Amino acid sequence: MSDLIVALGLVLVIEGLIWAALPHIGKSMLETMAATPPATMRMAGTVAIAVGVAIVWLVKG
Repeated sequence: MSDLIVALGLVLVIEGLIWAALPHIGKSMLETMAATPPATMRMAGTVAIAVGVAIVWLVKG
């Protein structure tokens, strides 16, 4: 359970870095995502899940 909390904390750190250091890039990414078709976003999400699982498996495996 503590690993999950650490992982969520790291996500917040990375997200916060984007908005604190480079807010114009964050806005640009949001605009790009709004224009992206749902099927493309689903595929990107699926790939991100697979890569995330692979990283966790390699590190914790």
